[in-house]
Amino acid sequence: MEQDGIVSTVSSYNMLIDCFAKATMMDKASQKFGDMLQRGVAPTLVTFSILIDGHCKVREVGKARELLKMLFDHGFKPDIFTFSSIIDGLCRVHQMEDAFGCFDEMVEWGVSPNAVAYNILIRSLCFVGDVAKAMKLLRKMKDAGIKPDVFSFNALILSLCRMEKIENAQKLLISMLRVALTPDKLTYNAFIKASCEAGRVEEARQMLLIMEFSGCSPDFYSYTPVIESLTHLGHLEEAHDLINKNERGTLMNSIPNS
Repeated sequence: MEQDGIVSTVSSYNMLIDCFAKATMMDKASQKFGDMLQRGVAPTLVTFSILIDGHCKVREVGKARELLKMLFDHGFKPDIFTFSSIIDGLCRVHQMEDAFGCFDEMVEWGVSPNAVAYNILIRSLCFVGDVAKAMKLLRKMKDAGIKPDVFSFNALILSLCRMEKIENAQKLLISMLRVALTPDKLTYNAFIKASCEAGRVEEARQMLLIMEFSGCSPDFYSYTPVIESLTHLGHLEEAHDLINKNERGTLMNSIPNS
């Protein structure tokens, strides 16, 4: 990999740049990239993708765009990973119009969007409160023949629950089950929290039971809203039973598998 401290191959440089990027040390990653170019080691699409993704993760979208131009200048075509990174970076700095523009550009380049690219936009739309547009995007995703995953549904379910639109969230849960997707802790906990906040404690308790029955172990965030609601209503014995159940579950989860 190194001779006298000098990195000599593109794969070695890529590994170093990737390590720095994953550690969000983009100054060092950029330094290694500059060193690579100075020594006449030609970057690959992987090199550019690592750097673009790293800069986008730390919200340095301008630098990512400069690298995208360099990528083109070196004769490379961006792939789904490159485009998804830039879409994510634009969403992180709340440039949603540009993010959708990049999504359209990706299609024009003949790169087919995948679930990851759609999920980035769905999650970001939910984050800014535009659930209606996120729902349209989910339908567009299905129409394009791309199967939504748990992340697609969770982003919408969490947003609808935060907006106290529990019935709408339940419809999405049914849609999720229809396409053979298994809800996870985030899904169940969103319903439990929202139900308790809406004073629908019995529904929250039912969701706890469904969660256990489906093989998804409730955690601290599953039990706490129900315990607090039961305590507030004066159902101290039932609250105490759930506290014990939570403690037993925590104890069991702390025992390593043999």
